[in-house]
Amino acid sequence: MERSKVKRDELSLFSYEIMGLVGSHGAGAHDLLRMARSSRMLDWAGESQYYVEPKRLAALGYLAAHKEPGRTRERTVYTLTVRGLDALREWARTQVEFTPVKSEALTRMLIADLVGEKATREGIATLRDDLDDVSARLDEAEARAARLPHREKYLRLTLGFLRGLLELHRDWIEEVERELSPAAGSARHSRVATPRRRD
Repeated sequence: MERSKVKRDELSLFSYEIMGLVGSHGAGAHDLLRMARSSRMLDWAGESQYYVEPKRLAALGYLAAHKEPGRTRERTVYTLTVRGLDALREWARTQVEFTPVKSEALTRMLIADLVGEKATREGIATLRDDLDDVSARLDEAEARAARLPHREKYLRLTLGFLRGLLELHRDWIEEVERELSPAAGSARHSRVATPRRRD
């Protein structure tokens, strides 16, 4: 039997994420949501999409669905089909593109001239507490990775990238505080307002 070709317009980046999370052991929709949200940094879809997308992929033949007993009722568990695995293998050979950045912090900077530097500086500084929370979640994810020997190496590489992204945010917050501090503003104003002396 000839394997069906992947229709690229059927699959989005989120589709591949779902199939990757299903992995070789299978997962229910609630498991997919929990895995995506555990570190927070890879949770970029609405909650309902973690229930809708696997159902859609199953209808298209990329996932298979079966029922298993749950804590209070039966739950649907998804596993990769041959077609799903073929789609992942084909996609893995394609060129990687830079994913557009969705960032509240950068949007705050975009409106700095409208709301003022003080509000922008103070607002962005509050991101530190959230970064601490995300960092703790990455610690937990690293501990879980050790219990998944078939994926540990790949998870650690991913976690290393995410930790670097956290540090980039921390460095940027410090730069924002320096550049938008009242002292920095006064220094800039002084340089502009004071004419150069001509000898």
